[in-house]
Amino acid sequence: MIRSWGSWGRTAVIAAMGMSLVLPVSPLSPLSPWTPSAAAAGVSASASAAAASQAIKIELDHYALPFDSAPRIDNGVTLVPFRTIAEALGITVSWDAAAKTVVAVGKDADGATAKVVLTLGKKTAVVNGQEVALTAAPVQQQGRVLIPMAFFGRQFGATVEWDGASKTVKIQSPKREMRLMGYYAISSYDQVSRIDSLNAVAFGWSQIDTYGAFTTTEKPYRLPFADGDVTPESIVQRAEDSYLMVFGVDGQRQLTKTLTDAAAKEASIEQMVAFAQEKGIGGIMLDYEGLGWKDDSATAQKQFNGYVSALSERLKQEGLKLSLVLQPLNGSYKGYDYKTLAGYADEIVIMAYAYGEEKQPEPLAKVDEAIRLALAQDVAKEKLMLAVNMDNENETTVGDKIGLAKRYSLAGVAFWRLGILTQAELSAIDASVTKIGG
Repeated sequence: MIRSWGSWGRTAVIAAMGMSLVLPVSPLSPLSPWTPSAAAAGVSASASAAAASQAIKIELDHYALPFDSAPRIDNGVTLVPFRTIAEALGITVSWDAAAKTVVAVGKDADGATAKVVLTLGKKTAVVNGQEVALTAAPVQQQGRVLIPMAFFGRQFGATVEWDGASKTVKIQSPKREMRLMGYYAISSYDQVSRIDSLNAVAFGWSQIDTYGAFTTTEKPYRLPFADGDVTPESIVQRAEDSYLMVFGVDGQRQLTKTLTDAAAKEASIEQMVAFAQEKGIGGIMLDYEGLGWKDDSATAQKQFNGYVSALSERLKQEGLKLSLVLQPLNGSYKGYDYKTLAGYADEIVIMAYAYGEEKQPEPLAKVDEAIRLALAQDVAKEKLMLAVNMDNENETTVGDKIGLAKRYSLAGVAFWRLGILTQAELSAIDASVTKIGG
């Protein structure tokens, strides 16, 4: 039984190069302001209330949510910064300074559109045209609007709890529609029905071998044998959107050869395209790992950029898509220029894992940092997907990883892999997210 694409690749890289290192976590930056400046806004909290609120924290999907105006408790009612939470849950918010109103548009618990209008100092809100009583009026603090915590949860489908012992507002994000991808490799057939719940499937049936050549006949990534009416082509046809995943690791410089040798480069590209067309696959996904381990990062990036540029042009000629699975920017491998590569690819999947011990959940802070660093490279969030390695996660942690993809409104989530997901893990995924189109 093969290991996961990321952990299998990681093992190969470690064997050839040594244990990978990671960068330190950068501090969280505050979310962007939205109401009038703090200097122009009055602070209505009393000194005692402000002191009491200093210890109040907010967690979204079990991970700290930064805020630039502290939650507080007024007369037993917990007030939270609306914009901070709304943006993290994909809710559109606008501020009318003249009317002193907040207009928020999002989805309710049933997935229907909810439009909420809140007015500073008023103990009623308007929800889809109907007045709703509030336990406390919204207040302005440091240029931000704070609203009753419980009201927020009811209107937008989030589960909101108050942990008095730790003074923590705990929010569980509502189920959201996102682009979902699954990886289908050897030993995945027992979960082939799961393809129906995905927007895209990457078929891990090919790799770059030790000589730098494209192949579909070598273990562990190889084309599976047909079994009666069940053929590779018939499985591909079940997917709405399909990719041929081409795996490679630069442990013996095989990828470097593929990227730099003109003949090897052209041959690999032409063979990928021909195979995808033969099997009715709609695109190519590159999973080229270990680039830039010992090389100058600028050189490694230039080599990979050139290869991807050539592949992109060839795929466009044939009407095929291009997806890139990239190792994270807070990892050891520096051969990935996210900004340039995003210009060539239809989507980028952030391989935000392998930070610690195998079979252990990835640290949320590192996954969060990987997303932030990608966004800082001016990669549009609509092009980014978060990879979740289910070799390491479980039914209690997978929702938190999905929650980070939701928090940054990424395009979606990619799961390694079909065939290893437990029923409990599938249930946790289904409770958190559904594919675009239902």
